[in-house]
Amino acid sequence: MRFRIRKCPKCGRYTLKETCPVCGEKTKVAHPPRFSPEDPYGEYRRRLKRELLGIGRKEK
Repeated sequence: MRFRIRKCPKCGRYTLKETCPVCGEKTKVAHPPRFSPEDPYGEYRRRLKRELLGIGRKEK
């Protein structure tokens, strides 16, 4: 399944094109990644997000 709708990170407009027709910036896919409970990299992604946001968590 290919996602069609895209969003410009610069101006926030939605489009179906690879480049924004308003500002010319390269667009990104507007859909979030699929969720899977068996996500093998989920813990690493959450750990990185906590570090970047400065949220502390007690280690086991």
